[in-house]
Amino acid sequence: MKGVYILGIKVARNISVRIGSLGKIKFEKGNYVYVGSAQNSLEKRIARHLSKTKKLRWHIDYLLSNKNAKVVRVFYRVAPKSVEDKTACKILEFGTPIKKFGSSDSKCISHLFKVEDFDFVYEMEFKDLLKR
Repeated sequence: MKGVYILGIKVARNISVRIGSLGKIKFEKGNYVYVGSAQNSLEKRIARHLSKTKKLRWHIDYLLSNKNAKVVRVFYRVAPKSVEDKTACKILEFGTPIKKFGSSDSKCISHLFKVEDFDFVYEMEFKDLLKR
């Protein structure tokens, strides 16, 4: 399956994490959403994000490797890669961007946002995989 996904992430306490070339970033306790896409095997990409043991490749890997950051929701939508950027830019209406995070090949300022909750994602026509 090909598509765009949104990870709902809970950061349990204030943390600082070295994020590859971005350097050390402070994350406040709370909820975050990360937007990504997989144009081959969406299921495997999501499973990779849910795994704590993996080679650190993308910005999101560094955050999720921290014991205080956990994926608590997974939303997806069958869609072309172009929807990834549109989705990230739309989330600017709902959250505060973590500048340059996961957006090196994007027109949007970020693909990671601090948000109050995950409810707005349903309005964006994404399906919830974990329903927690």
